[in-house]
Amino acid sequence: MNILEKRILKDGYILDDDIIKVDSFLNHKLDIKFLKELAKIIKDYFKDKNINKILTIEASGIALATLISEEFDYAPVVFAKKQRNKNLGKDLYESHVKSFTTDKEYRVTVSKKFLSEDDHLLIVDDFLAEGNALKGLIDISDQAGAKIEGISVAVEKGFQDGGKIIRDMGYDLLSLAIIDSINSGEIKFK
Repeated sequence: MNILEKRILKDGYILDDDIIKVDSFLNHKLDIKFLKELAKIIKDYFKDKNINKILTIEASGIALATLISEEFDYAPVVFAKKQRNKNLGKDLYESHVKSFTTDKEYRVTVSKKFLSEDDHLLIVDDFLAEGNALKGLIDISDQAGAKIEGISVAVEKGFQDGGKIIRDMGYDLLSLAIIDSINSGEIKFK
């Protein structure tokens, strides 16, 4: 059992049959020392890749992406915004994403000045359920002509299709913890 799986069992809890709460250390209250350990694991896995930028989505992926950036010589972190506002301008990459957690659709955007064909990306997020956020970030990366070197998530819900979809698309996906099932309040990992 790895450090994230142990931490999920210790401090996580089940809100619903398909909602796992890890907000006491990963995506609401942040345990920076622990997230730094996760970032080191991700760096070790992708150490032979030529990553020069980290791409994530607003908001929960930003903390982990920032610590991963430090491991990759402070590669810039770019995050797709879920709300379009006037100060973004009009020169944007856009994709549509449906959030599993909120059951809302978002038009996520990244300014074209922050991604280009010269970029070698590591895409990062906190959770992977149906794969919609990652597919949106892949779409934005493709629009920019950037090369996706890898994708990493903290927690993959293996009982949903997202991980299979992303792997079937041919991407190198590192999930730090894959939850296989939730039965009677018990979390089982792959």
